[in-house]
Amino acid sequence: MSEDSSKFMMISRNDPCSCGSGKKYKKCCSATGIPGELTDLYWRKYQIRLKNESDISAIRQCGALVIKTFKEIEPYLKPGIATDEINTIVHEFTIKNGATPAPLGYRGYPKSVCTSVNEVICHGIPSNRKLENGDIINVDITSILNGYYADANQTYFIGTPSADAQKIVSVSKQCLKEAASVVRPGCYLNDIGRVIQKYAESQGCSVVREFVGHGIGYEFHEAPQVLHYVAQGNDIPLVPGMVFTIEPMINLGKRESRVLSDGWTVVTQDGSLSAQFEQTIVVTESGMESLTPYEL
Repeated sequence: MSEDSSKFMMISRNDPCSCGSGKKYKKCCSATGIPGELTDLYWRKYQIRLKNESDISAIRQCGALVIKTFKEIEPYLKPGIATDEINTIVHEFTIKNGATPAPLGYRGYPKSVCTSVNEVICHGIPSNRKLENGDIINVDITSILNGYYADANQTYFIGTPSADAQKIVSVSKQCLKEAASVVRPGCYLNDIGRVIQKYAESQGCSVVREFVGHGIGYEFHEAPQVLHYVAQGNDIPLVPGMVFTIEPMINLGKRESRVLSDGWTVVTQDGSLSAQFEQTIVVTESGMESLTPYEL
């Protein structure tokens, strides 16, 4: 931790506010939700844009719509449905609720949702492929509501899951749960990656390196990158107002991946199953809050 950042990490509610107002922190930035000069520090050092209470409220509202969209599609996730039908449901429900599907047209992506089946790690493009009994599918939904973004994904069983399917879904879900448990002011981004990697590898699984979590809120992808493994130099301290996704991609086999010829679909190199769970979270004064909450 740098000298500049450590003075903010150690502030208590009765200390003078770091914004220079002369008021106690609890009567100033803590009460208003505005991080004061910490905003400038984090933008200058890390290009991270901290969010105030108004921003967080707007992202929370968008996140609530994302979760409603999952509830809308879940009854349809059965053998025989085509992934393009899932796309249509997500698209129409999002538009009906006054929002925009963030993936549609993003860097040329052709659909409104990502649907990643079995060995597909991420960015699966909806198509006429029909889901079969025993498949697993990750559905990744990002919406834009009133100019703010929220992002989440979940992996579902289609019909009766195999033992391997049950294992990889359970491990990936627990990885997100382990990561969320360490998020609080004073911890570091590497703490997130450390607990994910430790748990996944203890279960004989592997963590994908090429795709990571990210800041979100004002844009689809912002700083910081949130690695799901331990990496040298990944030592940014967490502070209130940071909003980012945690979305560990966990493989049943080896961690290596490859991108298919469509330029988007990422699959496991060895053909093993892959699963993922993602939530958008905000660092609070005492810990974290999921802005796209669902039970883990």
